[in-house]
Amino acid sequence: MKRVQKRWGVMTVFAVSMLLALSSHAQQQPMYSQYMFNMMNINPAYAGSRGVTSMTALFRDQWVNMPGSPKTASVSVDMAVKQKKIGLGLQLYDDRLGVERTMGLNLAYAFRIQTSEKGTLSLGLQAGILNYRANYTELSTFQSNDPVFSQNVNGILPAAGAGIYYNSDKFYIGASMPALLKTKINNNNVADVSSASGRDLHFFVTSGFVTDINEDLVLKPSIMIKSASGAPVELDLNMNLWIKNTIAVGGSYRTGDAYVGMVEWQMNRQLRFGYAYDKTFSNLGIYNNGTHELMLRLEIGQEGSKMVSPRYF
Repeated sequence: MKRVQKRWGVMTVFAVSMLLALSSHAQQQPMYSQYMFNMMNINPAYAGSRGVTSMTALFRDQWVNMPGSPKTASVSVDMAVKQKKIGLGLQLYDDRLGVERTMGLNLAYAFRIQTSEKGTLSLGLQAGILNYRANYTELSTFQSNDPVFSQNVNGILPAAGAGIYYNSDKFYIGASMPALLKTKINNNNVADVSSASGRDLHFFVTSGFVTDINEDLVLKPSIMIKSASGAPVELDLNMNLWIKNTIAVGGSYRTGDAYVGMVEWQMNRQLRFGYAYDKTFSNLGIYNNGTHELMLRLEIGQEGSKMVSPRYF
């Protein structure tokens, strides 16, 4: 029992330290294992790429049974207009970590260039606002004499991002910087905003393709590369197998972090459901029971469409 209490004590100190580090850079990018269904979260150029009105909801409960663990929810809508030359997108999100909570709204605009019969290149911009709150007084029992914990933080911050994305019916590749601004709330609850330098920028590269094994089986590998200030470069390697274009099973490996198992169900031409489970293999793994993530996507306008069904990305 003493050993368990000691472990939780170490984790409490770790969690508090992590929260303090995050507070200096309030604009963070929530992580999703099913990133391939929510790429507008990291790349505004993805907006409108599916050619129909697409609505996606995701919920992620990370590090289950660990006090103060992250919980993230997002809802996004995107569509193509002007003969599919323009992509528009909107995303709402709610990201919680311990005493911190970030709620935000992002608007995305993508200019889409038809490069071939099936290929499109998109250039995207994103702008938004977020409300960042941190109830540090709840942690005063740990650091009663520390002035950092003597008051809460609550303020509005701007957000901006940019990206480029190319896709055909069988392949995609994209690169993005979803946080072009360096933002934080100072001790007077006033926003400090500046352009992010190269050291502070987050870079994402995503790519994937599909290949037919036979008429019933389709293999879909994908990769995401993430580079962020103060952290090692992270790779997310994914492989899914689609069976009769209805059920997909697969998994991912996230360097230094977790193994992921996932399943997708194309319920009909409009509706898709996804579930992912992360098993942490880092030192944090002994303090939690894994991560659960749910995805639901509804698409309007598929009937009569010439696109391959289902769209794999």
